[in-house]
Amino acid sequence: MSLLPPLDDAALSPDARAVFADIRATRSTDYVNDFWRVLANDPPTLARTWAAVKEVMAPGALDPLVKELVYVAVSVTNNCEYFIHTHTASARAKGMTEAQFRELMVQRFFDPKALREYIGNPLLTDSEFINFDARYAW
Repeated sequence: MSLLPPLDDAALSPDARAVFADIRATRSTDYVNDFWRVLANDPPTLARTWAAVKEVMAPGALDPLVKELVYVAVSVTNNCEYFIHTHTASARAKGMTEAQFRELMVQRFFDPKALREYIGNPLLTDSEFINFDARYAW
């Protein structure tokens, strides 16, 4: 849960509204997710963050899909569920295949709740094994 509320379009300042217009135009969508809506509480931070993202994702030596795959891998490593979903959706929109996704998700991670190291996708739940010890005495 964020400390600041996500702002709807009616609550945006003129500066934040301009950044949202650029997000929508750049991404060819009307949807602006809650990450940006929370940042809209501080329009200079919103503008600075959006400018940085645009610079990173601008055409360059790396294909946009490769950049999203890196974002997914880092998000999984950091166990940031929000960004795992966001960047996975973005990578799929840029052409990530299921085979690429499965290969990307084969990595080690440590679950501090279970005190176990896993290999694979942390969003997949571990199977539960229940051992019943049934004995009968004559």
